[in-house]
Amino acid sequence: MTAHETEVELPVRYRDIDTLGHVNNAVYVTYLEQARVEYIREVLGTTPDDPGFVVAHISVDYERAIGLGETVVVALGVTGIGQSSVTMEYEIRTDGALAATAETTIVALGETGDPTPIPEGWRERITAHEGRTL
Repeated sequence: MTAHETEVELPVRYRDIDTLGHVNNAVYVTYLEQARVEYIREVLGTTPDDPGFVVAHISVDYERAIGLGETVVVALGVTGIGQSSVTMEYEIRTDGALAATAETTIVALGETGDPTPIPEGWRERITAHEGRTL
């Protein structure tokens, strides 16, 4: 992770737990989404639907189970900016231990629903937030 990572703290809810007594694997992806939305609000000052982002790729590597009553911290940072896409990496941690790592690529969409270039101002804000050239 980068030195300028964003961290989002999330509680584990009862509804997150599966019949085995730990957070369901699909909920990890929800945690990523919640952190990504917070990053977009904080860094770009906008919501994820302006101009509109969709997830084009996601991968998750699970390291350990998370149980009810634990607090999840999702750390994330941008690792690359393409013409119309942004690649982000994540760490999901609980009790100081790594629970999962992940990567997503999101694509900006224009009013017609087609990929649209990332606005230059957004590139500048992301680069400033990350503290490095992407």
